[in-house]
Amino acid sequence: MKKTLLLVEALIALAGVGCGNADDLSLGEPSETLGVASDALTAPNCVPLTATSVIALGNDGNVPANTMDDQLGTRWSLLGKGSWIDYDLGASKTVSGVTIAWHDGNKRASNFRVAVSSDGMTYTTVYTGTSSGTTTAAETYSFAQRTTRRVRIYVDGNSLNDWASIAEARACAPSSSGNPGSGTGVVWRGDFETGDRSQWSSTQMVSADRLQVVSSPTRQGSHAIKVTVRQGDNPISASGNRNELVRMTNEKEGDEYYYRWNTMFASDYPSAKTWQLFTQWHHSGNNGSPPVEFYVNGETIYLRVNGTTVVWSTPLVRGQWQDFIFHAKWSSNSSVGFVELYLNGQLVLPKRSAATLYSGQTNYLKVGLYRNSTIAPVGVVYHDGWIQGRSLQDVQ
Repeated sequence: MKKTLLLVEALIALAGVGCGNADDLSLGEPSETLGVASDALTAPNCVPLTATSVIALGNDGNVPANTMDDQLGTRWSLLGKGSWIDYDLGASKTVSGVTIAWHDGNKRASNFRVAVSSDGMTYTTVYTGTSSGTTTAAETYSFAQRTTRRVRIYVDGNSLNDWASIAEARACAPSSSGNPGSGTGVVWRGDFETGDRSQWSSTQMVSADRLQVVSSPTRQGSHAIKVTVRQGDNPISASGNRNELVRMTNEKEGDEYYYRWNTMFASDYPSAKTWQLFTQWHHSGNNGSPPVEFYVNGETIYLRVNGTTVVWSTPLVRGQWQDFIFHAKWSSNSSVGFVELYLNGQLVLPKRSAATLYSGQTNYLKVGLYRNSTIAPVGVVYHDGWIQGRSLQDVQ
């Protein structure tokens, strides 16, 4: 297959020289990334900074914004040494590295440079190196701290050809950085303060009114999300009824994170003697109960792990915001993994050992409402304030 790829890419390069049509998608770089679209960026040894915009020297139809969509199955590509992609951080921030997931990074080593600029005109090179050529996962490249607004990655070909091709990239803040909004270990925010659902990777909803960003009620800030489920709502043709947000958090073996969020069940939230999930960490496999799930059954809220074991419960409260902080060590080994829970500022579940992953799989986050299809009354629940961090202080 590698010989075929080399031949195709050589023909593409010749075609590009002959006609110069940068917008012809048939000239794009060949791809063998089927099956990775559900993976998401995991930034090793990096506190990722979210850019406000991205531009590039050009593209072959795989646009620069693809490197910010948290999907390893998409990419930015351009043929030619010296191709560059440039990220605007929105304001001057302290940067100490970049993390890059290279398209076909397990087949070729890319030669690249990183430069920074405060004004978008004068750039200073801060790193020159070569990717490992052994993985499609992100690799982090560190350099001395710089205060900058823009971060540009120049690609000077790779070990097989002159393509520049990046699946995901982020600038990294130093772990001790005090940048506003980044914290010392804040990984992600999903608090809807953008006024839309753009902080989340995707949605599973039958229509936009089922996952509606609202300005009231809120627990913090100016926006929250109102989740509505009606009997028959089945956007993915699976069991149960649902409307859910998805964030590809990609928790893997050995990861440890804190998560904070706020949930309020509407005053007329239905009471049913069956399951109604409002927060779950779903496994990368397709079948079976998630390894971690928060759900309502009757008049009780439960936390269940490993698909079978209830480790905590509390009475269901309607019409009032409930503040959750969930701490987990992610592992398929019950002697390594654990869960810990705070509710409304109180520790209600001290660390409890548990298998929080299924063997050989990763997790991702789903938030909204997913319930048994036998429930007839309309269900409404609100979520707000989602944040993921590396310490309790980060999420507080």
